[in-house]
Amino acid sequence: MTHKTVPSPSPTLRILIADDHAIVREGLEAVIATQPDMALVGTAVNGVEAVSLAAQLNPDMILMDLMMPQLDGLAAIQQITTANPAARILVLTSFADDERLFPAIKAGAMGYLLKDTLPADLLQAIRNVAQGETSLHPTIARRIIQEIQQPAAKTAVPDPLTAREMETLRLIARGLTNREIAAALTIHPKTVAKYVSTILQKRHLANRTQAALYALREGLASLDE
Repeated sequence: MTHKTVPSPSPTLRILIADDHAIVREGLEAVIATQPDMALVGTAVNGVEAVSLAAQLNPDMILMDLMMPQLDGLAAIQQITTANPAARILVLTSFADDERLFPAIKAGAMGYLLKDTLPADLLQAIRNVAQGETSLHPTIARRIIQEIQQPAAKTAVPDPLTAREMETLRLIARGLTNREIAAALTIHPKTVAKYVSTILQKRHLANRTQAALYALREGLASLDE
């Protein structure tokens, strides 16, 4: 299926949808169609189309799925925000796992909703993000708050991080996946996985999100990197 563009009859909130499932796209289209202050300007069925249409249409808002063919949503977000740092992107996904959450936010997504979100809540989130506000699903918000509130480890670490592990930690904080870290360090992804496991063990961290927050909290990485 190829992408389509839809002309906007008035200067309302112009929205681009990127999702590889037709039933999801059609459902979102139906919800948006009920709002006089919103207009669908295009739909994309994969990340490549999403990047192309974002540049072509310059929408006010992009609803982005993360799991798409050719180019996934995370990579699409990175490319879109690199080209246009002012882009407003709201992730709409079935997944709430840490592996996708932190990288999506780091890449520039201003909202992160699960696909079980009620239509009224979705519409409010669209308006919030369009105004430059962050909008997170309650499950996601609670998880982030819990991670941030985790106190930094103050006890001495018996086994300090190696130079390679420190490099890996900084790249985790930048939102890179294991495969991307492997490419950046010119090592095998299995080696990266081993480094990640060792970092979590040495710093008594539960997951990658905690590792990223730890790096930011300790000044080992910056959101501006």
